[in-house]
Amino acid sequence: MRGAVMYQAGDVRIEDVPDPTIQEPTDAVIRVTRACICGSDLWPYKSLEANDGARVMGHEAIGVVEEVGADVRAVTIGELVVMPFAFSDGTCMFCQEGLQTECIHGGFFGNPEVPGAQAEAVRVPQADGTIYALPVDEDDALMPSLLTLSDVMGTGHHAAVVARVGRGKSVAVIGDGAVGLCGVIAAKRLGAEQIIIMGRHEDRIALARDFGAAEVVSERGEEAVERVKGLTDGQGVDAVLECVGLDQSMETAVEIARPGGAVGRVGVPQHEATPGAQTSFFKNVTIGGGPAPVRAYIDELLPDILEGRIEPGRVFDRTVDLDGVPEGYRAMNDRESIKVLVKP
Repeated sequence: MRGAVMYQAGDVRIEDVPDPTIQEPTDAVIRVTRACICGSDLWPYKSLEANDGARVMGHEAIGVVEEVGADVRAVTIGELVVMPFAFSDGTCMFCQEGLQTECIHGGFFGNPEVPGAQAEAVRVPQADGTIYALPVDEDDALMPSLLTLSDVMGTGHHAAVVARVGRGKSVAVIGDGAVGLCGVIAAKRLGAEQIIIMGRHEDRIALARDFGAAEVVSERGEEAVERVKGLTDGQGVDAVLECVGLDQSMETAVEIARPGGAVGRVGVPQHEATPGAQTSFFKNVTIGGGPAPVRAYIDELLPDILEGRIEPGRVFDRTVDLDGVPEGYRAMNDRESIKVLVKP
């Protein structure tokens, strides 16, 4: 089969790669009908070293089950399923707590050990606890929105949950990428009264407004902090959704949270120590988050997509086939595209 292989920073090639096969009785193999490029894929696109190991990229997919291992019971051949970005057994203590990204027998797609889904097919370990059957056919018009359940919609929702977003709350979303935009959807869905989007790209800001953001802060650093405080009677917001992962974005998140507020961080950190430690301590700001257990949120979010109450698929603004994946990476890296959908 063909897949998108990243060799090092900026070097993504479409090549023949080994067909996925059943390796464990808990595996499934799915034929990929939709995949995408994630903002987190851009970190290795910028920094991967050649000696880190080439890998078939991609951790978000919808596909049709082609093969199942002997122990798979939850899905059957021919079903259309969504594949979350992390695989999990569904039975360990962390999965039972709804924290599948910490599964004892789990892991992540798109690395040298577990090939990813920017390909014609993908092996899914721990299939019963990972993939989720969808009640539509593979060409349904809702495919883009359903695909966001594999990562960005669930991740934006996770940030909102961790930041304790609720009815009447004020919320700031840092980052106008796909996760940040889905964070706006999540905050609106959970009843936030005031939503501030912090970004500076006009097309993304327009989409954030459509999703429910009423105010825009395009400044950075201290200027951004002052603007947010000016919009919140000088106190800051109840909840901050940090969807970037850089030092400055985390420092800003802590600064704009009101005393007693909360920060939900889902941007993959590009720092070893958490910025803003003293500020968060003296303001009693709660900081939490991490890789979103998106598998836990599908039951809750799926009906809203099927019934048209939310449209997270609007974050996709470009569609390519496998041959177009390298150009898709470039477009996202150069901020010419919010999120690229791949149709193998």
